[in-house]
Amino acid sequence: MKTSAKSFDYVIVGAGAAGCVVAHRLAEDPNVQVLLLEAGPPDKFPLIHMPAGFAKLTGKNVNWCFKTVPQKHLNHREMHYPQGRTLGGSTSINAMIYIRGHRLDYEEWRDLGCQGWGYEDVLPYFRKSENNERFVDKYHGRGGPLNVADQIQSNPLSRAFVRSAQEVGIPYNPDLNGARQSGVSYYQVTQRNVRRESAATAFLRPKKPNLTVLTRAVATRILLQNGRATGIEYVKNKVPSQVHAEREVILSGGAVNSPKLLLLSGIGPADELNPLGIQVQHNLPGVGKNFQDHMDVYLAAESGKPVSYNGHDRWNRAILHGIQYLLYKTGPVTASVCEAGCFLRSSPDVRSSDIQIHCLPAYVVDHGRMSIKGHGLTINTCNLRPRSIGSLTLRSSDPLEDPAIDPNFLDDPGDLKVSMEGFKWGRRILSAPSFREYISREILPGPEAQSDEDIKAYIRKWAKNDYHPVGSCKMGTDERAVVNLQLSVRGIESLRVIDASVMPRLISGNTQATSIMIGEKGAAMIKGEV
Repeated sequence: MKTSAKSFDYVIVGAGAAGCVVAHRLAEDPNVQVLLLEAGPPDKFPLIHMPAGFAKLTGKNVNWCFKTVPQKHLNHREMHYPQGRTLGGSTSINAMIYIRGHRLDYEEWRDLGCQGWGYEDVLPYFRKSENNERFVDKYHGRGGPLNVADQIQSNPLSRAFVRSAQEVGIPYNPDLNGARQSGVSYYQVTQRNVRRESAATAFLRPKKPNLTVLTRAVATRILLQNGRATGIEYVKNKVPSQVHAEREVILSGGAVNSPKLLLLSGIGPADELNPLGIQVQHNLPGVGKNFQDHMDVYLAAESGKPVSYNGHDRWNRAILHGIQYLLYKTGPVTASVCEAGCFLRSSPDVRSSDIQIHCLPAYVVDHGRMSIKGHGLTINTCNLRPRSIGSLTLRSSDPLEDPAIDPNFLDDPGDLKVSMEGFKWGRRILSAPSFREYISREILPGPEAQSDEDIKAYIRKWAKNDYHPVGSCKMGTDERAVVNLQLSVRGIESLRVIDASVMPRLISGNTQATSIMIGEKGAAMIKGEV
């Protein structure tokens, strides 16, 4: 039995990076009523707010814990696919790295037909959100809701990484989001007072009286009437309910859940919906297509010195570290674990950095689910601009069943070449002089893997996704575009998608900052400010 429907001016589905921004900006007008629906619980779990706590946020209480379909180019492995499921979405469970990508990424968006989304167009919206504790210049903002800070913790292995990268020819870059992206540096992070700054803490607090936030509410269908979105059907506590939107419905569920909800509502490729028994409301072939993600290849090495973060989560140490953190805001609990990184080119011919390397001063293998004794570090190497394109489809018409996620990793042969170059750069850095006092031996893949064939086999066995899905509701002007340049769903009135799924191409870096920018620009479009 459905409960009686309530009415709001705007109904937003998904309280992640973009959804929280949109809710905040729309609710700045005291004359409108805004509802924000989130499938997960409130962000009250203490580990969310402790910087190092994200390493333990792997359970389904705050994580969708999706899986991919078997990846045909990666030994047919089903891959773990975490996405945040709480207020703040993935910004509540990620490593808090603040990276915007390269300016040419947005120039590429513009050249693909997305006028108004070039670098100079989007830079004001990056700056609008930002309160940067170090930079105030043409690239960075001051006074925005989102706090961006330097990390107070840097492990000796992270410091060795920064020096080693310079020793192999990668220059130091004090601002990876500034005039140039290439180089090695310590990451800035979304933290405030040495606590996680998620999209929820930045944009939903303090609470606005005209913003209603409803958690544990799983959206199951967009309500449509005569080609117009009129509301959302959702389930909370196993009870189906409906809510009406007087002005607009906004999907901000991310590159997995936004296309899923469109498909469940009959908006998508008719040839896929009909066999599932879903009535086609609008044949939109691009929904769920153009799915893209980064793929990581990592190396793990043993440290001869007990300086890594391994073992610090044992109960006796964890208690002491927790006390230290609560009293002084210092110690291992303050660590983002991924403290330093670099950007470089796989060859002189590419337009900009297409490889990103993270240094993790701990063993982090198989998403941290594999335990390795002793001390060590992990070097993650990533192809930033993969050519392989995947898809997202429904398995059934059941709204509570996970969709079929297919990043289609390594489908383009060029991606394997770039991944191999990234891996080799990781090895060069590990072999540099500044690491010699710390590294005793490589354990993954191990020194016996030297030939290109050995490295290819290792990649197919061990590569993982980097949690940056985009593109499945891409914006544009072509027939495969799902939303137009104002992020309105093509062919449906009063319905927008505002999240990472609208990116036509994956950016060169972590996607959190760009998703927040999309939220800012999308909200400004709704308010008529663009």
